[in-house]
Amino acid sequence: MTTISTSQQVEETRAEKTAARRVGRPYVHPYLGGILLGLVLFATFFLTGNGLGASGGMNRFVVWFEDIFAPGHVDRTAYLTSMAGGSTNPFDSWVVFVFVGLFVGGILSGQVFGRSQFKTESGPRTPARARWLFAFLGGSIMGYGARMARGCTSGQALSGGAVLSVGSWAFMFAVFAGGYAVAYFVRKLWN
Repeated sequence: MTTISTSQQVEETRAEKTAARRVGRPYVHPYLGGILLGLVLFATFFLTGNGLGASGGMNRFVVWFEDIFAPGHVDRTAYLTSMAGGSTNPFDSWVVFVFVGLFVGGILSGQVFGRSQFKTESGPRTPARARWLFAFLGGSIMGYGARMARGCTSGQALSGGAVLSVGSWAFMFAVFAGGYAVAYFVRKLWN
């Protein structure tokens, strides 16, 4: 008969609790999630007079950072100066706080629901480097498109779609059509 010391039992209990904590809770039902998102969007319109959006806040952070290293460039470009540079404070914009709330809320949600972990999702024959490269490329294209469209999917599709903006609906149809069109060419990254 093997005797287990108290310290070994404590270590095993800690390991079991850690493993249990890492198991993610189930996702919320999609219809309930949609209703909750609609209520948040309504509350945002009602309380602030603005819709939801995140790319504008991220853009102001980037321009603020750029202004630290290349203030002359920022001050010569009207588009950039409207966000930072000169006497413009990028943190005076409501969208910066939406972005910060989105970022902090995502981290807290991941911790509370047991989904925070560092790993690279990819197909069995796709190296992690390739996955990172394509994720960076796709994110860059999406970020550029968000600035060209004057809003990200949350700003355009949710906020614009909620007020029945034709441009927002066209944007959302284009996002889905583009996603389906490109999916065929990148499917090998997942199998």
